[in-house]
Amino acid sequence: MVAVKLILKRLLKGLVIAGPPYIAFTDLFYVVRTVDGISMQPTLNPDGDNIDFVLLNRWSTTDIERGDIISLISPKDPTTWLIKRVVALEGDQVKADSCFEEICDVPKGHCWVEGDNRKCSMDSNNFGPVSLGLVTAKATHVIWPPSRWGTLDKKEVTGDRVTLREQVQRGKVFFGWEQ
Repeated sequence: MVAVKLILKRLLKGLVIAGPPYIAFTDLFYVVRTVDGISMQPTLNPDGDNIDFVLLNRWSTTDIERGDIISLISPKDPTTWLIKRVVALEGDQVKADSCFEEICDVPKGHCWVEGDNRKCSMDSNNFGPVSLGLVTAKATHVIWPPSRWGTLDKKEVTGDRVTLREQVQRGKVFFGWEQ
């Protein structure tokens, strides 16, 4: 009985000493999250029957670029988090991948995110541009399973759906004639 009390006392002491630094570290620097959905296939969870563990860098949320994989709080349900690829940044124009194919301007302080598996993804095509304030981290590495260890490469965002802000013509009104 005395041995059990001693073990519990040491365990509690260890938790009190190690707990706050662990919480601060995962809150401020890095955290590991699981990816078990199919929206980011084939980049993450390519087989659909495994779970990928990814390392999220919380310090790199200020330098988000097109092609980065980010973690964000869902704009539809703030109790859940999503992991998606940044397709467009503020000032860019995107042709939404919906039945209307409307052109969306990404406003200042926002980005457009999509899953790599666009047919099975809840993303900006459903809820529009996402505030950069909802971005929690940038995914940098797959750390589990061991067969998939490695960095997550930035994927070049190409196609006719995104017009980069440098190529967007603003302030011109079309009346059917050239000036």
